[in-house]
Amino acid sequence: MKFSQVFSVEKSDIDGQGHVNNVAYVRWIQDAAVAHWLSVTTEEIRERFTWMLTRHEIDFKKQTFADEEVTITTWVGTPTRVSWERFTEIRRGADLLVKARSIWCLIDRKTLRPARIGEDFKRRFGNNAT
Repeated sequence: MKFSQVFSVEKSDIDGQGHVNNVAYVRWIQDAAVAHWLSVTTEEIRERFTWMLTRHEIDFKKQTFADEEVTITTWVGTPTRVSWERFTEIRRGADLLVKARSIWCLIDRKTLRPARIGEDFKRRFGNNAT
């Protein structure tokens, strides 16, 4: 199950070179992952669990500029016992701007330790293998 958001690039996302700063892309990737999480979970689940980012791999393909409309799409790949890979693409129309792979670890909020990814989570996210 893929999750997408469309938004307009803000002037505050632009760096001294006149295009979107790399930090903005990282923020967008995280924001999309959080929005996806919020869209498929209940308040009760979110009170018990959270995610900790353990790795980002980002390929910057093309530059992005202020006031352009972009679509960020994210989906999960194959989970392990406590972590889950997540893929993200940022596009301007048909142009692929950014491609990313992240690894997130499920955390039990009470113990602050890694938690097992159960079948319920896999069903909620569609368990798409990429």
